Amino acid sequence: MTFHYLESAADPRVADYTQLTDVHLRKLREPAEGMYIAESSRVLRRALAAGHRPRSFFLAEKWMPDLADIFEQYPDVPAYIGSAGLLEEITGFHLHRGAMAAMHRPAPVPLPELLAGARRVAVLEDIVDHTNVGAIFRSAAALDVDAVLVSPRCGDPLYRRSVRVSMGTVFQVAWARLDSWPQDLTLLKEQGFTVAAMELTDDALDLDELAAVNPERLALVLGTEGAGMSAETLAAVDLAVKIPMRAGVDSLNVAAASAVAFWELRPRA
Repeated sequence: MTFHYLESAADPRVADYTQLTDVHLRKLREPAEGMYIAESSRVLRRALAAGHRPRSFFLAEKWMPDLADIFEQYPDVPAYIGSAGLLEEITGFHLHRGAMAAMHRPAPVPLPELLAGARRVAVLEDIVDHTNVGAIFRSAAALDVDAVLVSPRCGDPLYRRSVRVSMGTVFQVAWARLDSWPQDLTLLKEQGFTVAAMELTDDALDLDELAAVNPERLALVLGTEGAGMSAETLAAVDLAVKIPMRAGVDSLNVAAASAVAFWELRPRA
């Protein structure tokens, strides 16, 4: 294994790691360049366990012993080592979770393959907060959701904040970005899915009412906070469903709501 010790923040070899706090820049760059950033040793290990390939490693010298086994597995992947101050100058924030890695973004899974055999699917409409995206993926991984679909304007599940909040579980759930929204919901209906919108409408079913029906295949659409779900999407779904609220609370954060819904709507035998 060859370790490269950095002396300048302008070193072109670590361009993958520059300006990591610039969300707009990174969400344009990373998909276009076929890469994403795995932040923290735990997330990095989960990415590798999922079969993702590293482009390079990036860490302070004190973290090297923690990843000795990884370096042995990937002797041809460069590892860039720098002082805490220099790494912060490059990335824009202080690294305190161990190593980072620039990873090759996996090839998209074709939608028919992703849906084959799936009984529960989450669909995210324009959820741009990467913290919420990551939290939803974590709940999906834990609560029997087979796949996640994201609308064209939804946040990137592989943006580093999404990955970090998901604790790397985003690598465990198959996902795909839809091309046409909300028209692509028709594809789910053609595959036999009941498509339900999580939205407070006048005719929305309570969550336990839909759970009692126990659809064989169910796609649950979750909308962005604030503006709520678009009228076009509500017109395209089969029904709306809501969590009954108590004590004058009108709604939950979308990530919290997703966990409640995934659990209640899990497939029963």
